[in-house]
Amino acid sequence: MTISRTTAPPERRAPEDIEAVAVRHPGRWIAVAVIAVLAAMFIHLLATSSVLHWDVIGQIFTYRTVLAGLGRTLALTVLAMAIGLVGGNLLAVMRLSTNPVLSGISRLYIWVFRGTPVLVQLFFWNFLGALVPTVGLGIPFGPTFVTWNYNDLVGLFTAAALALGLNEAAYLAEIVRAGITSVDEGQTEAAHALGLTQGQTLRRVVLPQAMRVIVPPAGNETVSMLKTTSLVSAIALEDLTRAGQDIASRTLHQIPALVAISLWYLLLTSVLSFGQYYIERYYARGTSRTLPDTPWQKVRHNLLALKRATATGGAG
Repeated sequence: MTISRTTAPPERRAPEDIEAVAVRHPGRWIAVAVIAVLAAMFIHLLATSSVLHWDVIGQIFTYRTVLAGLGRTLALTVLAMAIGLVGGNLLAVMRLSTNPVLSGISRLYIWVFRGTPVLVQLFFWNFLGALVPTVGLGIPFGPTFVTWNYNDLVGLFTAAALALGLNEAAYLAEIVRAGITSVDEGQTEAAHALGLTQGQTLRRVVLPQAMRVIVPPAGNETVSMLKTTSLVSAIALEDLTRAGQDIASRTLHQIPALVAISLWYLLLTSVLSFGQYYIERYYARGTSRTLPDTPWQKVRHNLLALKRATATGGAG
């Protein structure tokens, strides 16, 4: 005879409450403390230095020659980027062409202008009149109908715009080419199947999709061009940097002049970066369901995150 024994089920206990412990990041707080100390030292230096002369900086910031140089700097930036954009798009299309002559010319141009310094190209365009004294219109290797003196035709400003713009075209050509090749070939095939020509396909299908790849580096090139214009002071063109140098040499206030000019460059690059962000946000509409935050939204989110981190650190 078999005797069966029933085992009583184990007594169930209520789960204990989990005590959540916030992860501590001592390295972050140490880094914040170090940065805060360095920032305080820098602000103290700016406030107490006897060399800066903030009243002189304010006068130089709005000085007549500085504002005139600022206008030339902005004009050079706009003209150089316009030449660079037109030339860069043309060179990119030539580089992608199946015609070996067009592709070879584009490669040669990019090789020459990317391989030589911008300052050398500025000097070249400025002194080209020694090699080509006159420029004329006529029949090649035949009679010339109209001639101009090179130095009268190409002044300092024109030489600077040509040097900066043609150099920039070589870099923008590679940026545009990278953007065009980033678009799937199926888009081009579908456009051709709908009856669009090569030019229509490039203008209406490929380039709008390539802009999200082109805009960020092109924006960086614009900011870089604004600062590269300072090199034109080497050919005695009165730009923003040259105006600051002239004031420093006359008044012997070198540091205040440099600070005033630097503040103008910082202001202008900030405006350009702000505009670049919104252009990138515009072209990102078709690639993301949610648009990236605006700068003000980022600031608000960062402040909220800092507030939460401070509260968590204090509780820990």
